[in-house]
Amino acid sequence: MQIVIIGSGNVAFHLAKAFVLNDIPLAQIFGRNEKELNQISSALKIPYSTEKLKDADLYIVCVSDNSVENVSQLITKKDSLVAHTSGSLPKEILTGEYRKSIFYPLQTFSKSKELEYEKIPFFIEAENEEDKKILFEIASKISGNVMESTYEKRKYIHLTAVFACNFVNHLFSRAKEISDSQEIPFEYFLPLIDETVQKIHEIDPKSAQTGPAVRNDKRILELHEQLLKDESLEIYKTMNHSIQKMYEL
Repeated sequence: MQIVIIGSGNVAFHLAKAFVLNDIPLAQIFGRNEKELNQISSALKIPYSTEKLKDADLYIVCVSDNSVENVSQLITKKDSLVAHTSGSLPKEILTGEYRKSIFYPLQTFSKSKELEYEKIPFFIEAENEEDKKILFEIASKISGNVMESTYEKRKYIHLTAVFACNFVNHLFSRAKEISDSQEIPFEYFLPLIDETVQKIHEIDPKSAQTGPAVRNDKRILELHEQLLKDESLEIYKTMNHSIQKMYEL
């Protein structure tokens, strides 16, 4: 099977690397950013092009959500299978006379961060059973966590991921602003962060909750509010309100 990855960003790089490490041949990586493509090509020994899209049996579109539709129009091979990797778009966003599908890896990707690809969940959708089987077999060579999904379910998967990853990372950024303002090394908080994340591998998150809000410690809550202002104060109040509502305090 001839496979082409379209894109040059974080997802394209890591997906290409996962394919190479698991002996899944790639015929080409295609995109607009020649500098990024050249780096990926050099690192993984994959042919690349910014001009001519190679004929393939499977195209995997790894671009930003707002580019998927336009990029998919570059694919003109009618008997090909085309998958995008977005968590929030339907397969119908792919505009072409080809078989449409989803190949969604549930992970946060940065080129500078190594990943354990075998642990990444992959969610598969396709128009027919044969295409589901093709994508399932490819994903299963990379990961032990592969399952079929639907667009309705995938919307909630992506929403959950935003809460569990993007929002949490934003709170890390806000926390670092506070520690930086007092010249406290943020590294001192990493053991606490690591233990918090590790704990939910063993305990339900709701059971693992600690802190002044779940204790309903009004004195500490008021003290903290006096130390904050603007967005950080609003976040603090909103989060504490949510915690207390969950525990009916």
